[in-house]
Amino acid sequence: MKAVILAAGLGKRLGPLAEGRPKVMIPVRGKPPLERHIERLGRAGVKEIFINLHHQPQAITGYFGDGERWGVRLRYAYEPELLGTAGAVRSFGPHLTGGPFLVVYGDNTVDIDYADFIRFGEGTESLGVIAVQFRDDVSGSGIVEFGPDGRIARFMEKPEAAAVFSRWASAGIYRFGPRVLEHLEPGYSDFGRDVFPRLLKRGVALTAYPLEVPLIAIDTPELLEEASRAGREPS
Repeated sequence: MKAVILAAGLGKRLGPLAEGRPKVMIPVRGKPPLERHIERLGRAGVKEIFINLHHQPQAITGYFGDGERWGVRLRYAYEPELLGTAGAVRSFGPHLTGGPFLVVYGDNTVDIDYADFIRFGEGTESLGVIAVQFRDDVSGSGIVEFGPDGRIARFMEKPEAAAVFSRWASAGIYRFGPRVLEHLEPGYSDFGRDVFPRLLKRGVALTAYPLEVPLIAIDTPELLEEASRAGREPS
């Protein structure tokens, strides 16, 4: 199993907290979120990880190197101009054709059991599995509607308040079969705005994986403070 961790975010809304380092390298409960993802993925048997870079890339490459210290192999791709979440995955496409792979948004803090997520994906024939989280406030999130069997019927990225049809939000953790690469178009592309709606329109099966643990994206100083207080003991 391979994984792509998206780590190119600028962190503009974090202001001075993100100056001189990528958002994914801001310590939360003693460690950068990116490091926790790498550790958890490695424990789940994911040994080859691809990371996209943009803002302050040396802060990531200098810290993690080739990944040997964490028992994984890391490869990087620098984006002079941001490619979007799907565009970044497409850039690693030649390395992802051999089997299913994971995509993880590196600025999320979540105590997820990646091994369980992988097993869940192995039990479905869907092209993609999307981890979802129930939230009272889904503003700024991609929202998901799914049936009792988990099959996703609708996906909408950051809807206006009047258009909200679900309190289940995408958690930024996906498991894809390699055929998803055929649906990723050249240039800038986003999973929530472009790829998921297009797949559903084409009748491609996507399945929801409800998370039972809290997830916080460290997008603002307030969310960073919340993430620093939340969760279990650091691992």
